Amino acid sequence: MNTRVLGATVLMAAAVVSSTVVSPTSAQTVEQFYQGRTLTIMLGHPPGGSYDLYARLAANHLKKYIPGNPNIIVEHRPGGGGVRATIFFYSQSPRDGSVISLFPESLAHSQIMQPDIGKWNVADMAYVGSMSGVNPAFVRRRDAPAKTVADMKRTSLNVGCSGKTTQSYQVAAIMKNLAGLQFKIVCGYPGSAEYVLALNRGEIDMVSSAWNQWRSVHPNEITDGTFVPVIQTGLKRNREIQNVPLMQDLVDDPTSKRVIEFYSAGSAIGRALLAPPGVPAERLAALRQAFDKMVVDPDFLREAERVKAEIDPTPGTQVQKYANDILTASKDIIDRANKAME
Repeated sequence: MNTRVLGATVLMAAAVVSSTVVSPTSAQTVEQFYQGRTLTIMLGHPPGGSYDLYARLAANHLKKYIPGNPNIIVEHRPGGGGVRATIFFYSQSPRDGSVISLFPESLAHSQIMQPDIGKWNVADMAYVGSMSGVNPAFVRRRDAPAKTVADMKRTSLNVGCSGKTTQSYQVAAIMKNLAGLQFKIVCGYPGSAEYVLALNRGEIDMVSSAWNQWRSVHPNEITDGTFVPVIQTGLKRNREIQNVPLMQDLVDDPTSKRVIEFYSAGSAIGRALLAPPGVPAERLAALRQAFDKMVVDPDFLREAERVKAEIDPTPGTQVQKYANDILTASKDIIDRANKAME
């Protein structure tokens, strides 16, 4: 064999070996990839709230329908109302399908309205599916100094929040600036458990948190009037609190209504599982198919009822459309919404 042929043969063999070494998972089936593996659901909030509730519900039932039946764990990375975890997830998490997340429904809004903070692109990520839409609800304590919306236009209330990227701040600012409610917004509470402690201690008079969380964790306080829902966020009223007005019901100006409806579009995303950029198409498809099967599973629905988790599922492709609609909003509406949250 001459030197030229020998050299070509060696190069070809090296290329075959190299391709095998750099992409050992490329030839794996979905089942082979997940078999014996741990799938992580990452959260940006501490234990105890509705994010944790829905993540653990998914962790208990999703594995049954993923080929290979991986073990599933929930990982908490609290900080900044979910911002810290989302930035990490978007930029550093494995992109092989071994890590998914359950982050706030406000990701798309934060991205386009606060780009200095929302350092991610929701369009690069992929929604697996939503277990339920989320209508955040302003809930006041029984003895708050202002009890009705009319009272809140005359009397100051301390309203709790986590940080300026969270709905707890944003909806309070919108109601202060567009509806004329006399809110003093007090930020710095890590999550829903701390909100409740602050309400009970009288540090704050009211706070906005997911209705799903109020109904599941504090049903007795809602029933006996210790906590009273007074305003909700969303495009339609939650069927359980039909008598509680939407934010847009409280303003007369048509432009203000459009701004509030733009902001409220995130409620349809709700408690949704999200994959990072670059997950192989066949693994994303398997996760979405597993999700669609899980949300109609009788065992899943029984546990959801037991823990008082509202279930109103939406497939991942539809959730992606909701997010894309937010991302393509007009600059005028985005600018007005930003001004409303100053």
